[in-house]
Amino acid sequence: MNKWYKFLIPAFLILVTTFMQAKVTLPNFFSNNMVLQRDMPIRIWGMADKNEVVTISFNGITEQVKAGKNGKWNTQLPAMQFGGPFSMTIKGKDNTIVFDNILIGDVWLCSGQSNMEFPLADDYTAREEIPASGNKNIRLLTIPKTIQTQEQDDVPQTSWVECNPSTTPNFSAVAYFFGQNLQKELNIPIGLINSSWGGTIIETWMSWSTSTSVNDEFKKYKGETIEQAFGHTGKELNNIWGAINNQDEGIINKWYLPDADNIGWKIMYEPKAWDGELKDERGVVWFRREITLPADVADKAGKLHLGKIIDIDRSYFNGVFVGSRSPLDIRDYDVTVKGGKNLIVVRIQVMDGPGGMQSKTEDFYLEVDGKKYPLAGDWEYKPALLISQTGLKSPYIPNTFASLLYNGMIHPLTKYEIKGVIWYQGESNAGEAFKYRTLLPALIANWRKQWGYDFPFDWVQLPGFQSEDAEPKESAWAELREAQNLTLKVPKTGQAVITDIGNAIDIHPRNKKDVGYRLAQSVLKKTYGKDILGEGPVYEKMEIDTNKIILYFSNTGKGLATQKNKYGYLNGFAIAGNNRKFYYAKANISGNKVIVSSDKVENPVAVRYAWANNPCDANLVNSDGLLASPFRTDSWKEITQK
Repeated sequence: MNKWYKFLIPAFLILVTTFMQAKVTLPNFFSNNMVLQRDMPIRIWGMADKNEVVTISFNGITEQVKAGKNGKWNTQLPAMQFGGPFSMTIKGKDNTIVFDNILIGDVWLCSGQSNMEFPLADDYTAREEIPASGNKNIRLLTIPKTIQTQEQDDVPQTSWVECNPSTTPNFSAVAYFFGQNLQKELNIPIGLINSSWGGTIIETWMSWSTSTSVNDEFKKYKGETIEQAFGHTGKELNNIWGAINNQDEGIINKWYLPDADNIGWKIMYEPKAWDGELKDERGVVWFRREITLPADVADKAGKLHLGKIIDIDRSYFNGVFVGSRSPLDIRDYDVTVKGGKNLIVVRIQVMDGPGGMQSKTEDFYLEVDGKKYPLAGDWEYKPALLISQTGLKSPYIPNTFASLLYNGMIHPLTKYEIKGVIWYQGESNAGEAFKYRTLLPALIANWRKQWGYDFPFDWVQLPGFQSEDAEPKESAWAELREAQNLTLKVPKTGQAVITDIGNAIDIHPRNKKDVGYRLAQSVLKKTYGKDILGEGPVYEKMEIDTNKIILYFSNTGKGLATQKNKYGYLNGFAIAGNNRKFYYAKANISGNKVIVSSDKVENPVAVRYAWANNPCDANLVNSDGLLASPFRTDSWKEITQK
């Protein structure tokens, strides 16, 4: 019997219990503390016995509706102005549901991959922001992660909560700061729905019909169901994923504790990529090692330097969880040491190998009082669950397969009115950036069609990441940003430029406060009509003047400038001639123009700005201090264009 099979039993019992219920029910995202969208008809729906009459009372309005033969019922309340708190009563023949502390305001869906999922507790301002986060006019709803092969009508158990220090730490930091800025400026209730999942491609957030229409990889499955295409049922996928993600044998039996069972552990030298029996394996493997420290370091603070780990770790020190990071992050964890034996335990989840602790030996140590204790050497290891044991055809769920998250984390919400969407995703599609020109507009159109109206859709442009370039060169991340720029042609869209907020060694920059602020600036301008610039300068056109190129910009406000506290001169411009070789250039501001030149290019034909994986020094802003987006004046073939 496969290890993951035992997880089917609880899910089956829950399913049976649900079918035995005959009471009136609503989807899980109807709850106390919720926010309903103002100025739009309010749809309410759920399940009951067939032909049962359900009575809904809210804010002085009462409606009755009869359930159909399939037990489904739905009704619509009239549009209402912002306000509250209110109560809602839903009454059937056998039960009455009462939801309290409801507000009417603006609801924003916040979705994407790990930088949207990134919690407030990990933001660099967390110590100041979390204690001050109490605000009864901001409500938070987190959609639990679920993989589904068919469109669902409900999400797993969840509920709305008031925004306060006990609810904000694990909520999306970008969403929180965005909502905080909106609520402050608009003085109306704000509801934030966080539906995000790290490492995911944009296609997994689209409906199956859209994915199989716009992406060549999935077009071949047109006419098939997801289960036929993927080769597994939704139940199988969820239980395998659950077993991989924090429900494995090591978590259940607490292998991270010093007194855990030591039977079955083997030896492997670290740091290095997995080899031997783990070569080419995927799944979850635990590693542990004891290190003896002198008695005089007892209770002192230390730093555990594990460096690079592929893919995701959960690290423990003396039985205490000290941190977890995603792929590409450097693992440096604060610990408290004791004299004598100290136990380090690392749970490694690998979905894309080769896995293992792969840092340099000199970066692999425990530091206490400025002294380094090397960790290279023999470690014990024990697999908890290997993909080869599950029969799973691909370990990359849902990160590289279409619609698996749309079905369970977006589709159930499509009858719940929202004001708009904020989106932070693209890192996982950077290798196919040219396709993103089609994919992002397709996602927007798909969601708007499902909701039935053209709501605002704003996104975060990719931050800077990886090392800076000594000389200009091609960049997939720059091409993804260009695809995001081009999507601004879609009506009611906007973006926040954050190339200055990135981190060369961490794909998850810790400054989400400025990200939320810049998103809010875009939305306040474009959606709410505030008299602000909203976004940075926009490149309009170029002129060639002998050995110089003159660039013209709009949305400059009182004029172009360099970002405060950054050099006092323009950075980030490169110029090229007909040979298409770019050189970093001199750039000077003249009103709403930028004049670009280089002694190395006598007859220039093209300019690029901030065209790099990590253009952190690019610093052209308008009078509101908002950055210009990376752009290029040429249309030469992209490296991701096939």
